[in-house]
Amino acid sequence: MTSIITTSAEAAHSLAVSLLSKAQIQPGATIPEHPIKETTPTSSAPLTFSGKSVIVGVPGAFSGTCTVQIPGYINNYDKFKAKGVNEVYVVAVNDVFAMKAWKEHLAPTGTGVRFMADDKGTLTSALGLMYDATPKFGAPRSKRYVIIAENDKVESIFIEEDPSQATITRAETVLSHLT
Repeated sequence: MTSIITTSAEAAHSLAVSLLSKAQIQPGATIPEHPIKETTPTSSAPLTFSGKSVIVGVPGAFSGTCTVQIPGYINNYDKFKAKGVNEVYVVAVNDVFAMKAWKEHLAPTGTGVRFMADDKGTLTSALGLMYDATPKFGAPRSKRYVIIAENDKVESIFIEEDPSQATITRAETVLSHLT
């Protein structure tokens, strides 16, 4: 009986991810407006874009690879600004409390990198970047990706084939793609 329930739950999660996620966003597409949270669980708004922005999508706050990847963005924030980037966003399908605590853990003295909670996964789903992370995280999560946007248009997108790795989404690699 337990295996039937487990199999049914796994199938339901896979179906949920399939239904939530549409085709992956492509260069030239408009980034959809979906409310996400930065400071409180009761205040949400869509990402704002003015000029060049970098959106870094990660599977989960405090997870191993994410916690190794994101300091590169924090440490190179001034280099992103020097390349004309107005905002660097880190987005995860986590609650705002986890994202705030993770930011404080990674940047105790502060950072211009903004940590955003897509707690319901609506933005991630609309981007087509959700995957079934049930085995590791217990629920659907964001693929590991980076979007370079000009205003609200996708200029470039980098998606890791294996979300447990950060290669093409490393800060140094993304910096090399900025003109």
